[in-house]
Amino acid sequence: MSHLSSTIEAILYLKGQPLSIAEIAKYAGCDRPTIEEGLIELLTDYAHRDTALEIVETEAGYGLQLREAFQPLVQALIPVNLGVGTLRTLAAIALRGPIAQPNLVELRGSGAYQHVQELVELGFVRKRRQVDGRSYWLQVTDKFHQYFQIDQLPEPLDLASES
Repeated sequence: MSHLSSTIEAILYLKGQPLSIAEIAKYAGCDRPTIEEGLIELLTDYAHRDTALEIVETEAGYGLQLREAFQPLVQALIPVNLGVGTLRTLAAIALRGPIAQPNLVELRGSGAYQHVQELVELGFVRKRRQVDGRSYWLQVTDKFHQYFQIDQLPEPLDLASES
């Protein structure tokens, strides 16, 4: 799989929602024909491997999702009161935290505002006003560590240095 296909795969995973070719091109910093070639390569790669994930085309665009055969695992492993989008937002906060709320919204989309509100209410995330008072720092709480039985998180990812 080429670097472009891997980049498209990462974009689809991180956004957690279907994206148009134009949106993918914007995030990848490429033109539409290049993204179309990368998508074809990615779709072909996923079609030939036995994996739990698949790339799907919907009316809204292309998305990365769990194959239908694995949906019973979702019900067994994900707490009933947290949706997949909220859990992905929680994972982003846990892996990158403390993270500025605008950076989280850029990473996860505008739905992250609702996710953060829900996670704060459930006690998994703490909001701290930034020094300039314009936004918030977000980080996971002790309840998060206890509930998910996580003793230590890996060092925050620095995707900028990997490109």
